[in-house]
Amino acid sequence: MKIGAFTFGGGWAMISIIEKEIVDKHHWLEREEFLDQLAVAQSLPGILAVNISVAVGDRLRGVKGSVCAALGTILPSFLIILAIAVFLTPDMIKNNETVSKIFKGIRPAVVALIIAPVISSAKAARIGWKTVAIPVVVALLIWSKLPVVSNPILFIVLGGVGGYLWFRKHLESTREAVRKGGEK
Repeated sequence: MKIGAFTFGGGWAMISIIEKEIVDKHHWLEREEFLDQLAVAQSLPGILAVNISVAVGDRLRGVKGSVCAALGTILPSFLIILAIAVFLTPDMIKNNETVSKIFKGIRPAVVALIIAPVISSAKAARIGWKTVAIPVVVALLIWSKLPVVSNPILFIVLGGVGGYLWFRKHLESTREAVRKGGEK
């Protein structure tokens, strides 16, 4: 969401809160199962926090759980944004020094709430520096705006080719292991 010059994060800001409640506090899901649900939620259209909440609500209580989880995720933010939209105009945010400072102070908290689940998910998925290097380099090249290497379609195609080659290599090594196991 964007109000004037201020931008607020979407679903990622809530993921660390959701993960702590679901995995650590209430033990409704194991961390690996939560990561699986998170992967499914990321592939669905819509707000990530709502998607993961609906998936967990469905897992725990079926359709009623999904509806309650969706409302519990959407309503607080909706009501706060509605109050901001009713009482704070973009001009008031820009021109009122106190309100402007409040919104600038919120930015680091949003960044921290976005980074925290990324780090914990990376640890749980056993992602190391070697596997982080590829997306970081790709992001920097896209950001560079250099004529050829800043095209994201190039990296999608290269990722597909790389995934295919890795899959073929993995398939061949699996077949080789089966052959060696059958010879003994």
